Amino acid sequence: MEQNYFISTDKNLLDSKAIQQFIANSYWGNGRSLEEVKTTIENSYCFGIYTLDKEQIGFARVVTDYIYFGYFMDVIILDKFQGQGFGKILVEHILADPKIKNLKTLALKTKDAHQLYERYGFKKIGDSLLWMSVDKQILA
Repeated sequence: MEQNYFISTDKNLLDSKAIQQFIANSYWGNGRSLEEVKTTIENSYCFGIYTLDKEQIGFARVVTDYIYFGYFMDVIILDKFQGQGFGKILVEHILADPKIKNLKTLALKTKDAHQLYERYGFKKIGDSLLWMSVDKQILA
């Protein structure tokens, strides 16, 4: 894929209205308000993927203690950019981020993207239909 995008953790670039509109219509964020989205952004480590003209392509956030645990949330690609590989690019970028790559455990919930996350080492947790994790913690 030609490098026609960039990824940033600068929260000032995020289009919170576009993010909220997508999330509010999702199965996991049904009805989430703009104020709620802004609060989650303030309290999370956020990633935006953008066109070179700074149009929002996608978004993801990680709730983390930056040492042991990270919870992937609200991983989205806006409708007009879906099917172009941006989801994989965003997830790969997050997993390679210096603040994320050494976390001992990563977790997420998904209803429909198990195949995407399995390619990055996430496994289903027990008999849950939603929970997945990568656990790097060695227990003696």
